Amino acid sequence: MFGIIRPCRHRMSEGLAASWTAHLCGLCLALRDGHGQFARIATNYDGLVVSVLVEAQTAVSGDADSLRRKAGPCPLRGMRTAPVAMGEGARLAAAVSLVLASAKMRDHVEDADGAFARRPVAAAARTVARRWDRAGARTGDSLGFDTAVLLDAVGRQGGIEAAAGLGTSLLTVTEPTETATAAAFAHTAVLAGRPANREPLAEAGRLFGRLAHLLDAVEDLAEDTRSGAWNPLTATGTDLAEARRLCDDALHGIRLALRDTDFAGSASGKLTHVLLVHELGRSVDRAFGTGGCAHQGAAPSAASPPPGNPYAPGGTPYGPGQRPNAPGGPGFPGGFPPPEPPRRRGLIMGCLVYAGMCCTCELCCREHDDPWSGQRRDSWCSNCDCDCDGCSDCGDCCDCCDCCDCGCDC
Repeated sequence: MFGIIRPCRHRMSEGLAASWTAHLCGLCLALRDGHGQFARIATNYDGLVVSVLVEAQTAVSGDADSLRRKAGPCPLRGMRTAPVAMGEGARLAAAVSLVLASAKMRDHVEDADGAFARRPVAAAARTVARRWDRAGARTGDSLGFDTAVLLDAVGRQGGIEAAAGLGTSLLTVTEPTETATAAAFAHTAVLAGRPANREPLAEAGRLFGRLAHLLDAVEDLAEDTRSGAWNPLTATGTDLAEARRLCDDALHGIRLALRDTDFAGSASGKLTHVLLVHELGRSVDRAFGTGGCAHQGAAPSAASPPPGNPYAPGGTPYGPGQRPNAPGGPGFPGGFPPPEPPRRRGLIMGCLVYAGMCCTCELCCREHDDPWSGQRRDSWCSNCDCDCDGCSDCGDCCDCCDCCDCGCDC
């Protein structure tokens, strides 16, 4: 599972958590029904926002349960049935998720990450990526959405990254992602029959794409620096302070865009607000190591550098001007130890470990080491960065904004 919006179940009320799960499961089942069982691995946290936006703009006459259908037992739900989102919103989310997943797969192939460094695996991944591009295009066409804008963004990204260098604006690198997400968000207004919402939602989508790109760069910075992989921050000479400023500006812009969006009602738009205002802000804090979970204990992000902003131009991942075995640096007596490389496994052994972790529910219930790369991963079902300081008096964290001093006029 991937994505930047990872709500904490402890922070959400029972109703909001059930609604969020309904959209997540609806996206997963839409992928299965439209593209086969294997396509379900393209399920991601950010894609379901598209489904949430369509439903939030759709006026429901009568029972809101008309937007749900009952799904059968699933291991990730403890073999329980559940109501899940259905309809055009889930299908659009599936189309966007397939193209997003294909782009992510190509990125792994180009960077030769883990098993993707092997030629047979890379060739198979490219084949799957092409198949998902075509499948996403078919689903998009049936909904009146042209996925060519998404594919064009994916195609342009490589050339833009190759041309980027010191002094290049970071927003030049994030532009293709911004364009793609703007188109997806704007089309939710078309499906919901609210054309006046297209412009504000396109702006929200553009800024959401900027955040997704920037946060991915921040979270990968330490590993990319260690391995020598391309990263937009180091390539353009952008320090973390500037990246944080851009993220905060994007968060503010999304809030303003949502204020200009006409939702079907306060209840319908509540989950949208929680995800794109509260949770998105916490995602930024988590990536920059400035937020933690009250239930798991605050911990610095893996992307957070030592004091002194070592990722500023001329810095190193060990501290300003430091290097391995330098005084005060890793490997020097009295200095902090050098980071140990994660344990990597081959394709077959990684698959065996993955199967075992699935059977024991380790993937969905607790933090774990990635079966292939050895990197530390959050659990699927318990991603949590809760800091509900403002909701202690109302009992329903983020379910009632009247008791939260969130500064967003909600």
